[in-house]
Amino acid sequence: MEKINYDHIGETLYKKTLPNGLTVFLLPKTNRAKSYAVFMTNYGSIHRSFVPLGKNELLTVPDGIAHFLEHKLFEKEDRDVFSDFMQYGASPNAYTSFTKTAYLFSATDNIIKNVETLLDFVQDPYFSDESVEKEKGIIAQEIKMYDDEPNWRSYMGTVRNMYVNLPINIDIAGTVDSIQNITKEYLYTCYETFYHPSNMALFVTGNFHIDEMSKLIEQNQTAKTFPDASPPEVQFPDEPEGVAEQKVTIELPVSLPKVSIGIKENKQQLQGESLLRREIIQQMALDYLFSKSGSFYQELYEERLIDDSFEYSTTVETLFNFTIISSDTEKPEAFEGKIKEMLLRTKSLQLDEATFDVMKKRKMGEYLRSLNSLEHITNQYLHYYFADFDYFNFLQLMESITVNDMNNYFKNWISEDRITSFVIKRGT
Repeated sequence: MEKINYDHIGETLYKKTLPNGLTVFLLPKTNRAKSYAVFMTNYGSIHRSFVPLGKNELLTVPDGIAHFLEHKLFEKEDRDVFSDFMQYGASPNAYTSFTKTAYLFSATDNIIKNVETLLDFVQDPYFSDESVEKEKGIIAQEIKMYDDEPNWRSYMGTVRNMYVNLPINIDIAGTVDSIQNITKEYLYTCYETFYHPSNMALFVTGNFHIDEMSKLIEQNQTAKTFPDASPPEVQFPDEPEGVAEQKVTIELPVSLPKVSIGIKENKQQLQGESLLRREIIQQMALDYLFSKSGSFYQELYEERLIDDSFEYSTTVETLFNFTIISSDTEKPEAFEGKIKEMLLRTKSLQLDEATFDVMKKRKMGEYLRSLNSLEHITNQYLHYYFADFDYFNFLQLMESITVNDMNNYFKNWISEDRITSFVIKRGT
C-alpha cells in the first residue's frame, strides 16, 4: 500500500486501488479503543437517469430507488445482516444522500471480522419479489412520517423552491407513489451499475494492524468476480440560475411558524480544490454574519425574531450549491423580510485583514478539533475523495484563501432571483 504522511496534522494514511477498481484507505490509530469503517458508493438519489452497465440506452428509474436499495441490502434470503454485526459486537448503520450511499459500523473488537462482514454483505445483493413488496410498505410509512415532520418539510420545501430541474428537488426516499414502481429488476440494474468496486471506496480507521487489515481486504476482493466496468454514464438536466419559486407557504399543526430562506449560490458546478475553497468561504461568511457572536444574529435576537431553533447551513456538491437560513418565529413575515434585507446588505461588506485572520484561525481550529472524531474523518475524507480532493490537505488550502476572496464573495453573493422563502404557518 502507498504510505502517505501528513506531518502537519500528525496523520499517516495508507492507500491502495485494488485490481477490481476498489480504492481502500486505512488509517490505523492503535491508541484508540474504537474502530470505524465506511464502505461508500458514488451513488445517491439524484442518479435517476443513466445507461445501465452493459447497455446502450438511457434508463430512468423510479424516484427513491437508491434509498430503497440501501434498505434492501441489509436483508438476505436467510437472515438480517444486523445480526451478523451484533454477533461480533459491532454497531452497523447506513445512509443515503442526494449523491452518496454509505454502509458503516463502529466496534471495539473483532475489527477484521466486521470489515469482512461489511464487504461481504454489500457485495452480495439478494432481492426477491416478495421482499421488495414488503419493503414498500415499510418505506411508505417512513415517507409519511417525514411528511409530518416540520423540519424536514421545511428543508425539502426550500430545496424544491430553489431547483427547477435538477433531481435534488425530489425527496431522497421518493414518494409513496414512486416507490410502488420499484421492482427487483430495477434494484439489480442500479446495483450492478453503481455498486461496482471501481465506483466505490472503503475507509477503515481505528485500532488494527495495517498488514493484517490490508491482507484481509485484498484476499476478500480477490476471491470475488466483477465484470469490467467504466464510470457510470449519468444524465442530469440543465438547471437555470434562478430559483423555481420565490415563495411557498403551507400549513401544518406546529406550535410556532417556521421560515426558511434559501440561497441558490451563484457557483453551481464545482470540483476538487475549487469545491472545498468555495465551501470554506461560504461557511466562514455565514459564521461571521449569523453565529451567536455575529452582528446579524444580535439584530435578529434583539428584535425577538428568532429563538433557539435558529440555524444556518451551506451544502456544496459537484452539481449543486445552496445555503439555508431558518428559524421558528412568532413573526414569520418580519423574519423573512429582515433576513432578505440583511442579505442584500452584504454587497457593501468589506472585511479587514485583522478580522479575516481571526475568522481563518477559528476555521483552522475547528478542522483540527474535528480530527479527533473517527466518524468525521472517515465520512468527510470519502465525501471529498469523490469530489477529487484530499481532505487531509485542508490546512494548505485554507492558507491560500485571502481577505479579497471573502470580500469578492460578499460583493457577488446575493441576487434576488436566487433567493426563495418557504413558510410553514400554524394549521390544524
